[in-house]
Amino acid sequence: MSNNNLKVALIQHSNSGNLEENFEKSIAGIKEAAQQGAKLVVLQELHRSLYFCQTEETDLFDLAETIPGPSTTALGELAKQLNIVIVASLFEKRATGLYHNTAVVIESNGTLAGKYRKMHIPDDPGFYEKFYFTPGDLGFEPIQTSVGKLGVLVCWDQWFPEGARLMAMAGAELLIYPTAIGWDPRDDKEEQVRQRDAWMIAQRAHAVSNGVPVISVNRVGHESDPSNQSDGILFWGNSFVAGPQGELLAHGSEENEQVLVVDIDQNRSESVRRIWPYFRDRRIDHYQDLCKIYRD
Repeated sequence: MSNNNLKVALIQHSNSGNLEENFEKSIAGIKEAAQQGAKLVVLQELHRSLYFCQTEETDLFDLAETIPGPSTTALGELAKQLNIVIVASLFEKRATGLYHNTAVVIESNGTLAGKYRKMHIPDDPGFYEKFYFTPGDLGFEPIQTSVGKLGVLVCWDQWFPEGARLMAMAGAELLIYPTAIGWDPRDDKEEQVRQRDAWMIAQRAHAVSNGVPVISVNRVGHESDPSNQSDGILFWGNSFVAGPQGELLAHGSEENEQVLVVDIDQNRSESVRRIWPYFRDRRIDHYQDLCKIYRD
């Protein structure tokens, strides 16, 4: 098979309380990526703001916006100007009192190719997302673009093999995870390493089990807890791209802002699936219990 490379870029940066400054960082990263030849650019989760889910504050719903809206308009103009596909992550206001954590895909002609609403919503200390986000209702449906069929999911979704599998079963050629994940600074170094490694292992396993590349983009920097109930979150970066055998194609810094650009050979999934035919050997006649919460 002939080589069929797609140049992708991951935009990893820190955030502040200044929305305009954050968005300018994302745009600057997108422009730099395009200059390096990227045709697909992926932004981190909720890239416009601080990760506001450390506390439960009704005023923070003011951060939400409609889709289409200001961000999709600005990103659409940029995508068209640069002739690239952009995956962005927004706090969506669907209706009064109804909000989602939503990823949007902007086509290279500036139009909205599709969106994905985060399906798995965490509710843990420092990650009080159930207060803000209604679970997604669009299912696990890949989004067709000029650079391929994109299986876009969001952060907490990355721990669930079912979502990755369903995206791949629907023809996703890439799995993409905008992310905001970090450490509790009070954890010791050994625990921090275990958590980061588990995060990477889980997603690289999705690449292996489905024979598709995985793109995961995280933020960096420390963000304090406004309630002072904790030491905040130290986001661990480590944005990466894995190939269809889980091999690391690119691996970002743990601390630094970075535009990570890498070539993905889109023919490799075909080759890998021929030698590791997991879809052929799935025993769907014995998987009914997967639809149960637990087998008591």
